[in-house]
Amino acid sequence: MHPLRAAGYFAASMVLALSQGFGQAVISANAQQLQGSFGATRAEVTWLVAAYLAPNVSLTLALVKIRAQYGLRNFAELSILGFLLASFLNYAAGDLHTAIAVRFMSGMAAAPMTTLAFLYMLEPLPPQRKMTVGLSLAMTLLFLGTPFTQLVSPHLLDVGLWHGLTALEVALAMIGFGLIYMLPLSSPPRERVIHSLDIISYLLIAIGMGAAAVVLTLGNLYWWLEAPWLGWLLALSVAVLALAASIELNRKDPLIDIRWLTSPPILHFSGALLLFRIVLAEQTSGAPGLFRALGLGNEQMQTMFVVVLAATLAGGITCAFLLKPNRVPAFHVVALLLIIAGALMDSGATSQTRPEQLYASQAMLGFASAIFLPPAALTGITSALAKGRQYLLSFIIVFLTTQKLGGVLGSAIFQTFVTLRNAFHVTRLSETLTMTDPAITERLSTLGGAYGSVLTDKAAMSAQGLSSLSGTVKTEASVLAYNDAFLAVAVLAAAALLALLIHVTSDWLRARAKARRELSAAAQAA
Repeated sequence: MHPLRAAGYFAASMVLALSQGFGQAVISANAQQLQGSFGATRAEVTWLVAAYLAPNVSLTLALVKIRAQYGLRNFAELSILGFLLASFLNYAAGDLHTAIAVRFMSGMAAAPMTTLAFLYMLEPLPPQRKMTVGLSLAMTLLFLGTPFTQLVSPHLLDVGLWHGLTALEVALAMIGFGLIYMLPLSSPPRERVIHSLDIISYLLIAIGMGAAAVVLTLGNLYWWLEAPWLGWLLALSVAVLALAASIELNRKDPLIDIRWLTSPPILHFSGALLLFRIVLAEQTSGAPGLFRALGLGNEQMQTMFVVVLAATLAGGITCAFLLKPNRVPAFHVVALLLIIAGALMDSGATSQTRPEQLYASQAMLGFASAIFLPPAALTGITSALAKGRQYLLSFIIVFLTTQKLGGVLGSAIFQTFVTLRNAFHVTRLSETLTMTDPAITERLSTLGGAYGSVLTDKAAMSAQGLSSLSGTVKTEASVLAYNDAFLAVAVLAAAALLALLIHVTSDWLRARAKARRELSAAAQAA
């Protein structure tokens, strides 16, 4: 392929990846500002995130077969058209309820963008580079979505709040629309792969995974044990997924191979990916959450997001040039070491910590994210293809489920841990504050005196001083809670590293013992 044409395919991959990442992160990155735009609470605004994820987490499962049966080119052109139309619908959302409906449709329309970003990255590359260079760069572009969104959001909000944010989504969709129609993908032969039971199984899976996504997105805000509807929704998720599994286990040509998915190697692979998503929540929910608790906005974290973008891109390029099947454990060891170091550095934050003090740690986490996932995906794809091409769909399900639903799970676990530790530290710090302590009395007097120019009543000044001290306690408790969460991430990553080293050592010892047996057998035969 001519270099200029290849550059066009790479540009299409970048636009589609950023479109998908922007749509997924735009609400959570700007929740505070959108509360004012819609006149809603934080929980009500978060329904926009849940509405987007509910169809998005499962739709790729159906799209794999749709693409195979109706042709890749038709799939690409219709997908980008649907995405463009859904993006335009954002302009019609003038209130929260309309916006929730539009985000649900946007989540459906954005589901093919991840697949198309992969395919456009792989298209110009020779076969021997597709699973190394192509895989690494495509995943790197998908990782750039969140820091890219956080970087550009303040400028878009200045343009026009909610409609300023959606303007970029429309612009990216329009550019992607033009590139896809100008640069068609080579389409493999069509084959009839969709069966009637596939539709039933998919609908059950979609309901189950969508319900789980809603619970994980909103559970921390409505609190897990206080909103009964969360329990009913989770019960519905378990029930319909169990029904879908029972259907698939009794089919000759199942949509997904449940037995293969529950085999020890795939469970190990799934667990590793899920653990990684939980650990990586430190970057998506950790540092930004800490600074928001300290009263900082995205505009004050701009340089930090640039650092994360650069580090992630550097990790992806490194992975593209150095990735080989026999180097997968080394990549994972380095990634986990970087996560441990970065999380430990962040765990020493104080209320005076500012973004520039976390540049190094956040760069480590960005680099680690870019070098962990491509080697894991390469291992999974190789394992699936070794069993046969029909297992590739099952692998895609494992991979996307652990990434999309796992990302929501990781964020939910991280935020829940922070909430629990925050409550603990508020109680502990409050118990240390007694009105009989001269230092506390002096501090209250100083804080209340700051309002002396506007208040003359001593009781009112004392109340304001007490309110200020209470705010300080809450801020310090939030910082301590985030530090605990960062430390927990470091411990979890260290445990994962230990398990990986034990696994690698065990494999090496088995391989060495096997080689000795073969050498001994050859010597006896001679």
